Amino acid sequence: MAWVVGVVAVVVLVGTYVTWLAARLDRLHLRAGSARRALDAQLVRRAAAAAVLAEQADTPQDELYLAARAALDAPNGEREAAENDLTRRLRELDVTAAKADPALVEAVDAAGRRLALARQVHTDSVRDALSLREHRMARMLGLARRHERPSYFDIDV
Repeated sequence: MAWVVGVVAVVVLVGTYVTWLAARLDRLHLRAGSARRALDAQLVRRAAAAAVLAEQADTPQDELYLAARAALDAPNGEREAAENDLTRRLRELDVTAAKADPALVEAVDAAGRRLALARQVHTDSVRDALSLREHRMARMLGLARRHERPSYFDIDV
């Protein structure tokens, strides 16, 4: 009779652990999805601020404007390259020669800082979700099969 109680206790413990693992996996995938949406929002804000800066500068900044528009309009498969091009154009921008409004320059800088933070949060969330997906129990029981595999967004900020 004692062995029956032992078996039931083990089954309850394993069931509790699997339930906790599945809930944690769900939470990590939700967090990665939320971080991706926040990253997308920050990318749009930076590109919009860069486009406004390019339009308002005293000297024409056509390359910066085109890079900002390309980043705003890029489809998902080409978005990383467009964002990297925008980052390169922003680094090359000579603010003193452009005679840009300091408030617009500060807005672009602030958007870049928020983008860097959003990218770090997204990267950490994706790393955590992928790590738990590789857990032996999660793989054996297929706990992650209903979630799309999260992916990194590799840009230079």
